[in-house]
Amino acid sequence: MPARRQSLAASPFSVVVRKEVADQVRSWRFIILAALILLTFCGSMYVSMANISKAVANTGDPDRFFLYLKLLTITDGTLPPFHVFIGFLGPLLGISLGFDAINSEQSNGTLIRLMAQPVYRDTVITAKFTASLIVISTLFLSLGLLMIGGGLIITGVSIEPSEFVRIICFTILSIVYVAFWLNLSILLSVKFRQTATSALTAIAIWLFFTAFYQILLNIVIKAFLPDPNRLTPDEILSYNNVILTLLRFVPSQLYADATTTLLMPSVRSLGPLTMEQMAGAIPSPITVRESLLVVWPQVSGLIAATVVCFALSYYLFMRREIRT
Repeated sequence: MPARRQSLAASPFSVVVRKEVADQVRSWRFIILAALILLTFCGSMYVSMANISKAVANTGDPDRFFLYLKLLTITDGTLPPFHVFIGFLGPLLGISLGFDAINSEQSNGTLIRLMAQPVYRDTVITAKFTASLIVISTLFLSLGLLMIGGGLIITGVSIEPSEFVRIICFTILSIVYVAFWLNLSILLSVKFRQTATSALTAIAIWLFFTAFYQILLNIVIKAFLPDPNRLTPDEILSYNNVILTLLRFVPSQLYADATTTLLMPSVRSLGPLTMEQMAGAIPSPITVRESLLVVWPQVSGLIAATVVCFALSYYLFMRREIRT
């Protein structure tokens, strides 16, 4: 049994994972981005703590009793909530960890040396993704537990089980969101031989979805959408659904919709509702299971995009010529 454990611990996959984790943690780009995320986390928590008493005293807010969820959502306008920062900085973190995963190894000549060892190709690319995912997961889980511990020390209020589950789901969702950009950058690292090309392409894709996609969509909508004054309520509702569907091709929109529902239990729908659907509805929080059912299309979309990017990078790397 000890010999078997030693052989498993010394497997090529675990060796490559440990090496990649050590390289990622010691790199200056990760240290800078992690420090930036930690700084924004501290700033958001400070603003939330300063305004938590006002949020709890607001009798018109059905979510006022969820103290720890309020720490992640309330703001006074000086700084955005923490999940908004993650929606902006998370892609940069994923891109920085994966844009040179393969092409830098090949340009430095270390990939051929690695393949000369008893290491398979699928082990290399899977270990690189796993190592970066471990680093990202450790960072976000640490921030989530730090927020819960800080809130417990400062407020003295114990966390409810439903709040803890929602915060864990939010953390897992954030990891999946960053993992999508990580897999996209690894795919570009396999596709392009120059690290600068893969980095600029990944940043260009991020900028397009962050800034330019909504601008282009608004231009197209204004050009082809009929006059709203001549539409019936059902036609307006159908057009709004089409617009929301087009917006949800953006990963950041999927992440924003899912986090809003998870961190605000009173949110019951992510689309427009008719008066008949709203009739008799009582503004009250819904359960964690119901919130997960509401956001499941967004979560499954992010997971599917992540899997597709990883599958493409895996396929291209297995067929790539690495001797040149």
